Amino acid sequence: MIKLAINTVLVDAGPLIALFDKNDSYHKKVRAFLKNGSYKFVSTVAIITEVSYMLTFNIRAQVDFFEWTYKKGIVLCDVTQSDFPRITELMVKYSDLPMDFADASLVIAAEKTGIRKIISVDSDFDVYRLPGKELIENIFFGD
Repeated sequence: MIKLAINTVLVDAGPLIALFDKNDSYHKKVRAFLKNGSYKFVSTVAIITEVSYMLTFNIRAQVDFFEWTYKKGIVLCDVTQSDFPRITELMVKYSDLPMDFADASLVIAAEKTGIRKIISVDSDFDVYRLPGKELIENIFFGD
């Protein structure tokens, strides 16, 4: 079980990519957002994989990302094989977007941890809902 602090949020790939890619259109906004807040991050291996793939243009960016991830303490929420029926259900439900595995893994993480806030550059999280039609609030755009 993940121990939650008040400022614990889920983090999507987009802000992490932007943080380590100075040419990303969100780079400055992400840096300022993170500088102004003291967040504890929870994510999934699917997100880490997506970020590392998108940073393949520069090995230094990848290394910096992995070092930062370790030092800043992105806590990984396990997505296991037993979660695949729910992931499939979510991907079918949101097929019009479409929802990918990484986003589904974050919804699973929200369900498992009770975290209801996320930092994302995507508007998809304005659409995704948890059981009971509960929203995962994107605090990056709310800033």
